[in-house]
Amino acid sequence: MKAELEREFLDFVAYRGTAMFRTAYALTGDRHAAEDLIQTALARTALRWAKVHTSPEAYVRRVMYHECVTGWRRKHFAETPLTDDHAVPDHSDRTLIRMSLQKALRLLAPKQRAVIVLRFLEDLSERQVADIIGCSESTVGSQTSRALARLRELAPELRELFHQEATI
Repeated sequence: MKAELEREFLDFVAYRGTAMFRTAYALTGDRHAAEDLIQTALARTALRWAKVHTSPEAYVRRVMYHECVTGWRRKHFAETPLTDDHAVPDHSDRTLIRMSLQKALRLLAPKQRAVIVLRFLEDLSERQVADIIGCSESTVGSQTSRALARLRELAPELRELFHQEATI
């Protein structure tokens, strides 16, 4: 691809990429499938850019549509009915936990949120957290204690969900 045509293609992708992704997502209903679809469509468009650069969006949409139809046809033939052996597990409890925890964390003071994230998500010691935040280990300990108490206050449902998981 010549430098000028390559620049045009990159500008087109930068300018219309988000809109094309929305179209791909509407066609597939899945973020990952939409990313794959747009990648395939743009790769094919890049190969034919010299011929389609006058109306590239229509070409990209046509490629996306054809890819989807081809995928649906392939999937239709490859589908097998699910039996109990292939049951999909229910992860709704995890989603509830995650949503409650995110909401509660947003309500903590910034220093408390940082301590909780560093101690429990990043699994750092009190000494390491103290070095990062620039305070004493005892401050990290007291901030952790206060933050956990506040989390229990803000999201009492987390205690029940964690308790249920521990007894299973």
